[in-house]
Amino acid sequence: MTSVTESESLYRDLEKMEVTELLESINNEDQKVPLVVKKSIPEIARLVEAIVTRMRKGGRLFYIGAGTSGRLGIVDASEIPPTFGLDHGYVIGLIAGGDGAIRKAVEMAEDNEELGWKDILAFNPTTADVVVGIAASGTTPYVVGAMKRARQNGIFTGAITCNSGTPVAENADVAVELITGPEFVTGSTRMKAGTAQKLVLNMLTTSAMIRLGRVKGNKMVNMQLTNQKLIRRGTKMISDELGLDPETSRKLLLLHGSVKKAIDAFTENNNSDSQTHLTSPPQ
Repeated sequence: MTSVTESESLYRDLEKMEVTELLESINNEDQKVPLVVKKSIPEIARLVEAIVTRMRKGGRLFYIGAGTSGRLGIVDASEIPPTFGLDHGYVIGLIAGGDGAIRKAVEMAEDNEELGWKDILAFNPTTADVVVGIAASGTTPYVVGAMKRARQNGIFTGAITCNSGTPVAENADVAVELITGPEFVTGSTRMKAGTAQKLVLNMLTTSAMIRLGRVKGNKMVNMQLTNQKLIRRGTKMISDELGLDPETSRKLLLLHGSVKKAIDAFTENNNSDSQTHLTSPPQ
């Protein structure tokens, strides 16, 4: 099988290029990525629907990958709690070599076909879960092994890869194949392939969280209040939604811990007061 991600760069003698030429060339390649992702929207949509269906039943989403692919999955998973207020245990990122591999590569970890499933087993997987394998090459043993075993155990699987007809895709119920072509630096899949994978991960979880009711209008009403910037943002959301002054909105936000809870509590209290007023006998 010919690997597109390992094919020769379209550019030569990179070390002889001026900085501006390097940057323009990289940018030219990067501009190809969104168009590649667009072609895969039907498959991405199927994967989103599968994730939403299972998460509504209490299922979880597992990302599993090695190297850059594994790190991208972990980044996406780690951003779900602060952005959407979902507990950490619902979107889980796993990387070959364990958490230590997030910062430093762990030699040979991705070549073991048994380790991926072993890492998933630590979370007691069920048939309500979804396992998404992320591998630019589509051949990473750590990922392939995990997906094989997941399917054998009745777990829905998805794949995000940058080559066609790969073992990772063959073991997926839905395969998102992003053919991004040769990298600017030959074989450096942290570039276009990584960008394409990041775009798809953004699409998967953002769309799923919206469908699961974690967004209202276009606002992150379930975001965690982890810093002053987010408290200010939440205060403005409540003021805009309820027409309250900033100080009252801020107090409501800090009392209830999220924009959604604050708005729901205020609305419920007002409705209760109205009902009491309407049903009270005249004095």
